[in-house]
Amino acid sequence: MSTNPQTLQTPKTPQAPQTAQTLKVGLVGWGAIGRVVGTALAAGEIRGAELHRIVDNRPLGETAPAAQVPFEEAIESCDLIVEAAGQGVVREWGERVLTSGTDLLIASTGALTDDELAERLLAAGPGRVSFTGGAVGGLDLLQAVRSFAPLDEVSLTTTKLPSTLEQPWMDEELLTRIRTATGPVEVMSGTARDVPVKFPKSTNVAASVALAVGDLDAVRVRVVADPGAHLTRHVVEASGPHGAYRFEVAHRPDPGNPATSRIVPYAVLRSLSAIAGRPGQIL
Repeated sequence: MSTNPQTLQTPKTPQAPQTAQTLKVGLVGWGAIGRVVGTALAAGEIRGAELHRIVDNRPLGETAPAAQVPFEEAIESCDLIVEAAGQGVVREWGERVLTSGTDLLIASTGALTDDELAERLLAAGPGRVSFTGGAVGGLDLLQAVRSFAPLDEVSLTTTKLPSTLEQPWMDEELLTRIRTATGPVEVMSGTARDVPVKFPKSTNVAASVALAVGDLDAVRVRVVADPGAHLTRHVVEASGPHGAYRFEVAHRPDPGNPATSRIVPYAVLRSLSAIAGRPGQIL
């Protein structure tokens, strides 16, 4: 299963192929995702792309493998901004990145549940916006199926450790149910429009599935807390007149940030490879 970047393009003046030059990458966020992505870029592991600037609100000091700069400077000096710092960054900076002419790769797809923001990003340019599939696979096939005929039913069930799902909006009754659970407990059910807003660090997968099928309200989402969920599990099921599809993934949580899976930064790197024009990619 691949995690292709789901790319939405705005009109842009034709340019030379990206393989003709090395992309200067600005990385926003030096956390569980950003450190892995930035280290790989700095080591030259992504052909056609280099780590040029880092943006983070914490001082990284001499350990940073590239210059740490304010966001505005990164936009001006980079060809591509990679967001690995959360939905708030997409809301505050996404449009500005694109209108400057710089491209943008978004990891926090949950921000796109805001219809107004999504419309602004789609209309912005001349920079191009892309999305990485993150911790779920099969998005390329769902996009292909959607082009053939509408899907009748799409569902996602996400199961994680209870501690990673606690949120400030939860009442004491729900928190007690989660904390004392001895087996799986449903924490929330709704659509891909509703759930990522409630779990901004844990359910970007829901928005990614919705991007693939083209409808936030068509994707039914269940969030389950399970004290035995040593692996984070995502199960996507979809069906229509053309067939039925089921994708299941089980990832080890990142030890430094259990709310995200260890695979996510590598999904970002795969997306970067595709954008940089690395040959042999599954597109």
